Amino acid sequence: MDSTIDMLHPTDALDLSKIRFQLIRLEDTIIFNIIERVQFPYNSRMYRPASEGGLRLSLSAPYNTTTSFLAYMLRETERVHARVRRYQAPDELPFFPDNLPGPILPPLNYPLLLHPNKININADILNAYIFNFLPSACGTRPRSANGTASEHTLEERDQAHENYGSCAVIDVACLQALSRRVHFGKFVAEAKFLQNPEKFTRLIRERDVEGLMREITDEKVEKKVLERLRKKAMSYGRDPALPVEEQEQGPLKVNADAVVALYKDWIIPLTKKVEIEYLLCRLDNHVPDARSSSCSLFLYMFTRLLLLFISLILIQYSC
Repeated sequence: MDSTIDMLHPTDALDLSKIRFQLIRLEDTIIFNIIERVQFPYNSRMYRPASEGGLRLSLSAPYNTTTSFLAYMLRETERVHARVRRYQAPDELPFFPDNLPGPILPPLNYPLLLHPNKININADILNAYIFNFLPSACGTRPRSANGTASEHTLEERDQAHENYGSCAVIDVACLQALSRRVHFGKFVAEAKFLQNPEKFTRLIRERDVEGLMREITDEKVEKKVLERLRKKAMSYGRDPALPVEEQEQGPLKVNADAVVALYKDWIIPLTKKVEIEYLLCRLDNHVPDARSSSCSLFLYMFTRLLLLFISLILIQYSC
């Protein structure tokens, strides 16, 4: 049975073949979430604060009139998820990292998989999703059998006040999946670095961004990804209970063009951005390699304890 990457085992988490498999699985998650989301209108007021014509919310501090409905839902969801260790996992990053509560479950001892970094481009993902993808995906209906919108206009359908909550819940799921997909670029970059450390080390020291971009780019793979996404969107967007001829002629549940454009124009470029930023800081401070992290951690803790013991002895003698 297929399973997700085990982040407790470096050999799994940094295996490029397993990373690619995980990214393919995330395609399914993202597409199914999108199918759920596009059954509702765009509902643009959800994404604007009340001060800019958005929904008026009854909120207390730390929220105010500059808080949008989606921002509120996303932040509150992340607070709950933080309680169950979601953001202790190295492949999960919050959109609102400030003041998250601690977990109620015992912590997990993840190995040092990645070079320490603070790369988090969730703000870019959020903007691309709200202002570029959703207007295209939710703009008009019905959709033709080839996956394109029947009318090429982004005029918004009527607001559906009764669906604000449903839309926001699905938006949160979509954004979390997109964030995980994009930030998996760190694992891709680390795995590629380990495959050819000499070449990457030279490019990093020379700050050769164009050279790094050439090394991480595989246009054939990207083309296959986009082709696979279109096939999935068109397949998952049809009712399998209908006869084949009716499936081919009937409308689709999702705009396949919008799904492909999301990846082509945003997800793939943002993933590369993460990879480049990660590689550029890969040599900083010369932190221990992931393979020797357990031993290094032991030596580090032993050294700290030894120094503490010596300090206590010196204090005792000085008294």
